[in-house]
Amino acid sequence: MQKIVPHLWFDKQSEEAAKLYTSLFENSKINNITTLHDTPSGDTDIVSFSLSGQEFMAISAGPYFIFNPSVSMMVNFDPSQDANAKTKIDQMWAKLSEGGKVLMELAKYPFSERYGWIQDKYGLSWQLILTNPDGEKRPMIIPSLLFVKNSYGKAEEAVNFYLSVFKESQLGTMAKYGPNQEPNKEGTVMFSDFKLFDTWLCAMDGGGEHDFAFNEAVSFIVKCKDQEEIDYYWEALSAVPQSEQCGWLKDKFGVSWQIAPSAMDEMMAKGTPEQIDRVTKAFLPMKKFIIADLQKAYEGK
Repeated sequence: MQKIVPHLWFDKQSEEAAKLYTSLFENSKINNITTLHDTPSGDTDIVSFSLSGQEFMAISAGPYFIFNPSVSMMVNFDPSQDANAKTKIDQMWAKLSEGGKVLMELAKYPFSERYGWIQDKYGLSWQLILTNPDGEKRPMIIPSLLFVKNSYGKAEEAVNFYLSVFKESQLGTMAKYGPNQEPNKEGTVMFSDFKLFDTWLCAMDGGGEHDFAFNEAVSFIVKCKDQEEIDYYWEALSAVPQSEQCGWLKDKFGVSWQIAPSAMDEMMAKGTPEQIDRVTKAFLPMKKFIIADLQKAYEGK
């Protein structure tokens, strides 16, 4: 079981988007679609899918949160693993460009022979990069956090914080800006990656003017085995009380997390419509999830 799962918030297009994304990556599929009824967003589709063997989840829950480049998906094309990496990066760029917006053109840069940054037609950001075949192996897709505005200059602090919260973790790369690299300040993070359990994440500071910041459009589900684990992550991560709702929280950097029992996946995937409705009604008023109450609702007690 993947412990940490990226979660994507769409207005109405979660299934449509999942079908597009699974068509772009090998070893990808839609695993499950569940509809929740009578939520504050009305009927809500939850789509579980995998890309290159990595788990993702998406929800259609109304136009409340809009994707922006503060969180993007870094996609590694490694020539040492795939002789057709350069061709495939161009093919994926062409498909993501349809109806999308280019943030950095697909071209040669000092850090890569082939790199581009794009928002697809749903607004989700992707960074496609031809990786250095001499570097350490990484998963194909790595969620990337860009620290800007009020969080600018805090990427290293955030990485160290997450490494302290998630005990099964490790630091990968930590590269910093030097002098005369404006608009970035010397000592801020040019690029860092780190692993929490079996999920790799990236973190970067972004200098200059930006009109976006972290929001709930992309969050990270932490699947917990029991109430003790839920309590631990809730206490360690939650820093914005008004954002606590339905297992969601925001940390001190503005990044959104969902602290959820792993048993809930099975309830939603295998439960009858009546069981799913009862569980939905039970969790909607909750802030932190209480597993015993969810189990009672599932069992109709």
